[in-house]
Amino acid sequence: MNVLLDHLSEFREGFLGTIGLTLASGLLAMLLGTILAGFRVSPVPPLRYFGTAWVTLFRNTPLTLLFLVIWFAVPQVLDFGFSPWIKALIVLSCYTSSFVCEAVRSGISTVPLGQAEAARSIGMSFFQTLGLVILPQAVRTVLPPLSSIFIALTKNSAIAGAFSVTELFGWQKLLSDQGYPIAWVFLWVALGYLVITFAISILFRVLERTMEVAR
Repeated sequence: MNVLLDHLSEFREGFLGTIGLTLASGLLAMLLGTILAGFRVSPVPPLRYFGTAWVTLFRNTPLTLLFLVIWFAVPQVLDFGFSPWIKALIVLSCYTSSFVCEAVRSGISTVPLGQAEAARSIGMSFFQTLGLVILPQAVRTVLPPLSSIFIALTKNSAIAGAFSVTELFGWQKLLSDQGYPIAWVFLWVALGYLVITFAISILFRVLERTMEVAR
């Protein structure tokens, strides 16, 4: 307990850092993944190719490698002077968006084809049909896999701690270097992640129940 109480401010800073990074990258990944899902089911071939290439690239590349690329390889070509937090946001968002894309695309495929045909028959464009007819019906199917994706995102954010980003896992390295018992340090860090992932799980359960009632 002394490990936590003596460094409560650092733990709180790391805990809030993990929440902030997870929330920001999750929202960006959700937006980007939904757009990419639209690309993947688009009747326009270049959009489909782009969406497929994006998902193939990011789903099959180790996340640690992506961090290394944006930290060390990209600055040799394009150095925009981004902060470590922004770099971590970009990596986590792009990586997670590929999984969000596939989850949303799977949800789109569960909507009967007749819904899209009816919308197009009254003059709706593809993107109007997708946004106003298809996606609202696909939400209930998409929620369960999205819950798992965002829980995984929370745990993936720990990698950012090794790249000078203030977050929960980076806090354990600081205390371990100071000679504190590593078992207790890891215990408190694990409990911190457990609180965050449990909150995400509850949030999505509430959303699922709300959508079931609305249905």
